[in-house]
Amino acid sequence: MSKRVRVAVIAGGRSSEHDISVASARSVIEALDPDRYDVHTIEIHRDGRWALGSGETRELGKPVAETLPVPTGSPPETLGQVDVVLPILHGPFGEDGTVQGLLELAGVPYVGAGVTASALCMDKDLFKAVCRDKGIPVTQSVTVRNGDRPQNPFGYPVFVKPARLGSSVGITKVGAQEELEDAVALARRHDEKVLIEEFVPGVEVECGVLGNREPIASLPGEIVAHGFSGVDWYDYSAKYDEGGMDLIVPPERISEEAAERVQQLSVEAFIASDCEGMARADCFVREDGEVLVNELNTIPGFTATSVYAKLFEASGISYPELLDRLVELALERHERRSGLEF
Repeated sequence: MSKRVRVAVIAGGRSSEHDISVASARSVIEALDPDRYDVHTIEIHRDGRWALGSGETRELGKPVAETLPVPTGSPPETLGQVDVVLPILHGPFGEDGTVQGLLELAGVPYVGAGVTASALCMDKDLFKAVCRDKGIPVTQSVTVRNGDRPQNPFGYPVFVKPARLGSSVGITKVGAQEELEDAVALARRHDEKVLIEEFVPGVEVECGVLGNREPIASLPGEIVAHGFSGVDWYDYSAKYDEGGMDLIVPPERISEEAAERVQQLSVEAFIASDCEGMARADCFVREDGEVLVNELNTIPGFTATSVYAKLFEASGISYPELLDRLVELALERHERRSGLEF
């Protein structure tokens, strides 16, 4: 048997999406074939300290006796001892280019988007600006920075959200002017930059993208949210509570032409933002069939029942095979870039 690939799975992180990351990482570890992969775990705690494995996969989410701070200590040295890293991190300090930069410094291949794409896609304001420049239709929004008075040019309802966060944390659907300032204040608890985003009547559709230089799109899936928090949109409860949403693949309420357009724009947004490896595109299909890209998630939820995995399973790529492909893409990119002169 050929030598097993040494894989480090990084989980947790400092963001409010820590627990989701741990759940995703557990699922990834269980799906990696032990005959092919020698798996190690590194957990980043909410306080930013790294719990480093010592050669054996330990159980995620459990207290450990020893942790190391970053950047002092030995995380880069430890990471340099593996063949590839899977950063299964969501939100700031993990999905936003920070950990990717550390991995670049360590000189180790890693799964997913690089530094630039990670930072760009985390910032919904900048991501939309790049897409608009490339002619990709996106949802309209205005940006509110510290000291700005909130202005809403779209009418109501609108969504108010942190510009650089995920999992619907800090988001409010605002139905009237008198609710706007409180919604902005909530979003500002999570980010200094806030978006006021138009409400798009229609169907919410998500699409997975996989690849490096020639990315492919999964079948798109229609999101039907019925979470248990009492709101009428795709909030945290709908995303993560059992039974909080249904994913319908292929979508039932949009045309075949609109579904193909979702796939086309998802790949175009992936390329425009310099992504590689993987991403999940979140789109809206208006009642007239127009498709708008809302955002790209460069490290989407990654359990076997998460949307990204289910979309590719419906497209004929199983969860274990999807992980195999992502590892291969990481190694291919690292090999390709190793020939560059800096």
